[in-house]
Formats: sequence, structure tokens, C-alpha cells
Amino acid sequence: MLFGKKKSVAGLDIGSSSIKLVELEGKLNNLNLVGIGYENLPDTAIVEGQIMELNTVAEAIQSAFQTNQIKADQVITGVSGYSVIVKTIVLPPMSQEELEESIVWHAEEQLGFRSSEVNFDYHITEQTPEYTKVLIAACRKERIEILKQAIQFAGKQPSAIDVDTFALQNCYEVNYQPYETDVVALLNIGASTTNVNIVRGVTSLFMRDITMGGNQFTDALQKGLGISFQQAEAIKRGVRNQSQGFDEQTILNLLEPTMEYLAMEIQRTFDFFRASEEGYNTNVQKILISGGGSKLARLPEYLSSKLELPVEVLDPFRQIKVNTKKFDPDYLSEIMPEMALAVGLAIRGV
Repeated sequence: MLFGKKKSVAGLDIGSSSIKLVELEGKLNNLNLVGIGYENLPDTAIVEGQIMELNTVAEAIQSAFQTNQIKADQVITGVSGYSVIVKTIVLPPMSQEELEESIVWHAEEQLGFRSSEVNFDYHITEQTPEYTKVLIAACRKERIEILKQAIQFAGKQPSAIDVDTFALQNCYEVNYQPYETDVVALLNIGASTTNVNIVRGVTSLFMRDITMGGNQFTDALQKGLGISFQQAEAIKRGVRNQSQGFDEQTILNLLEPTMEYLAMEIQRTFDFFRASEEGYNTNVQKILISGGGSKLARLPEYLSSKLELPVEVLDPFRQIKVNTKKFDPDYLSEIMPEMALAVGLAIRGV
């Protein structure tokens, strides 16, 4: 147990377009939603995953806590994108003590970074008489430092920094309780990055971040229809009355090239996976999508048609008890696809 009983920990997803916050309580098989927060960010606050306006982000985090009366003192947040490296390396058989003594050297050699430039952690995923498999996650120190500053400026303390793809897997495992033979691709389509995690049962087999997201859909609508970013964003998210005056087929035609590009990148990810040792003779059976980009009308049907796989929107509250007297079901339904990472981070806090 990381903290005493009086300490509570919230999951904080600092995305390119919004802040998402979730507080849970209970045990993994009996979780309750305690608090939830959502704050939009100006499009200049975070660019390509990098915080550009520290005070703006800190104020949004603070507002998410205060507006929604979330009392947690500590937060767990996540990172993704090009400043993050996640890779499984194969080493000779060795003991835990031998690995601890040599992991820095192995990580620098196989991942190509200097340990002085990154924070990294590792986990043994498999040991046999022939080899030791180790999962390594590393992130540049300056990225970690500015995240910590944003959280501390908001009056909170970071208790851990996770990787977004792991948080997404936490959310999936608790809510879907997969069988060992289930092979599912988890996609979180954020504003600027799409996280992909291919999971068999509760074991991650392959991860990749695609450098595209919901902003590309918004840009296509903004330029094609000659409207503001805000209205294009509302049309993308299916906000009522925002698309009045625009032909539905015209909107679909504008969005299709970006949907096709996303489908191609997902297919490329599956090809990379199949070429890996873990993907040999392993087929993805289903895709679960989340994130703001997943709210795009007809995207699940389009991806399902292109990739010839069932595609569903992930429900991050599927196995979490929600008091409908405290939380508006319509509001939860509206923001549900965007809360998967925050829920996964909050689960780690529990």
C-alpha cells in the first residue's frame, strides 16, 4: 500500500485538448465512482504533447478539482508520444539481483538512450532457463519535470507517472475481465496521439503510439466548411444543432480521408505486430476504441469495414458502480469515451 488510508489518489489525464479527472474508491472487483472532472484547454496550451502554457494547464487542473469537489491530495498521471519509449528486451537468464545491477547498461544499449536523460522503470515479464524478458518504459526527464510542475502548481502532488497505454490496459482489464485467449486491440484516439495496445488476456503483446488524432478530423471540417475550430470540434463530437446548414454527406466526405489514414496506420500497426515474435500466429479478434476521437459519428463502422474486425467504443464505467443521483447519466454518457485513461490511472491509485 503506497499511502495511509486517509490519503486518496485521483487519476489525472492531461490531454492536448482537455483535462480529465477521476476518483475511485473500493477494491478492484467492487469499485465506486467518487468524483469526475472535465476541463477544456485552449489549443495553444499543449502542442504535440508538450505543455506550452504551464499556468493555463495548472489552472485547468485546479478548476477540475474545485468545480467537482474532488478532495484527493495525490494524483497519478500518464505520458505518451515520442518522448516515451516502451520496449520488451530479451536478455540471458539471470537473477533479480543480477538484473538490478546490469539493467541500466542493458537499457542504454538496446534502447539507445542515456540513463542520465530519462526516468525509466522495468518489469520482468517472463523467465525461462534460456532467457529473461524485460519490459522497459522510459520518458525524458524534462517531460516528467514539467508534468510535475503543472500538478504542483495546481496544489496537488504526483504520486506516480504511468504510461498511457498501460493505463488504458488497466481500464480494460477491470471493466472487461478478459479470458486468457482474448486478443484485443485497445485504441485511445486523443487529440494529437493515438495509443495502441494489443493485449492477450491481461498480457500486453505490442504497443505503438500513432502521431495523429482527433485534431486532424477537426482541421478537415474547419477547412472544408470554412468554420471556426470550436464549431468544427462540436460537429466532430456530434453536438446537436451544430451541423445545421451542412449536408451530412459533405461532412462525411471531408472526414473520410482522415478516417482512411487512421485505418491504414492501425493496419500498419497490426502488420508490425504480426512480424514480431509475439504476433506470430496471433490474430487480433476485436478493437475497442476510446478517447475524444472515438466520438466521431460512424468511425466504429468505418474502421470495422476497413479492418474487417468488430469495433466497439470502450466503456470505462462498465464494472464501476455509479450513483445516478450524484452523477448525471446523460453527462456521463457524453464524456464516457474520453475518460478511459483517467479511469485506468485512477485504478492504479486504488
